[in-house]
Amino acid sequence: MIISIGEVLIDFIAKEEGKLKNIKEFERHPGGAPANVSVGLSRLGVKSALVSKVGDDPFGEFLIESLKKEGVETKYIVKDPEKHTGVVFVQLIGAKPEFILYDGVAYFNMKPGDIKVDIEKAELIHFGSVLFAREPSRSTIFEVLKKSKGKVPISYDVNIRLDLWREREEEMVKDIERGLKLANIVKIGDAELEYLQKNGIEMTDSNFALVAITKGARGCTILHSDLKVDIPSYEVQPLDTTGAGDAFMAALLASLKYMNKLHALEFSREELREVGRFANLVAALSTTTTGAWSVPTLEKIKCYEKFHFLP
Repeated sequence: MIISIGEVLIDFIAKEEGKLKNIKEFERHPGGAPANVSVGLSRLGVKSALVSKVGDDPFGEFLIESLKKEGVETKYIVKDPEKHTGVVFVQLIGAKPEFILYDGVAYFNMKPGDIKVDIEKAELIHFGSVLFAREPSRSTIFEVLKKSKGKVPISYDVNIRLDLWREREEEMVKDIERGLKLANIVKIGDAELEYLQKNGIEMTDSNFALVAITKGARGCTILHSDLKVDIPSYEVQPLDTTGAGDAFMAALLASLKYMNKLHALEFSREELREVGRFANLVAALSTTTTGAWSVPTLEKIKCYEKFHFLP
């Protein structure tokens, strides 16, 4: 089972294009990057679980019920009697989302005692950067990752959210660097990569087993050892790109699972190309529907292209 640690929340997505101050109607969707990855994995036939925290409120109940319907293991999600479930308002401009995240919510209140799972029994642990922004979740996730390093493969989606780090950007960069040092597999957007490079972090300085750089409509680049493979994107008519990066991440991990590569992270050039093509296709198809839980099923994927590693 692949275990994701991090936020699960409500995305209120604008039903019309434009600035948030002008929006009159929103549509409720479940979201949160680690939750999106867990759902994506489940839709792709891989057992997944989420470690998170929601409020003891109707939104928290909705999220847990929604995850269960998607086949994600939810018994490691804790209900917080003090903090409400997280919410995000999303505006879509040209199908590209912009976010406003709200603070003081349950997933920022994760404590060591909230980790109810034996992490070392996981096939892989996946995490992102959002929990780094607030205590006690920041200390909790770093404690889990440090205990797991060298025992379980770890994947990291850098996923920078600058509005959570206003006037604390230097601290954010340091925490991201800490996260990178703990990871075996890294996914990062090209804009995020440029941001880190401008702030003194070079990805080439770390000994990752696999790095995927996503570039939107320009596809992705995958790095492994001395290999560098550029894979073009698939052309679709995007409706909503919310969660496309998480769809890519889920597909990347699912392909490694099916190829029996989660632990033996050694790849040929052609294997890297297959991984990138699969992740690009899943991400592209995810943009053709609204909401972050938009990963297509394996049956739909097989209608577009054949991948030898799929069951």
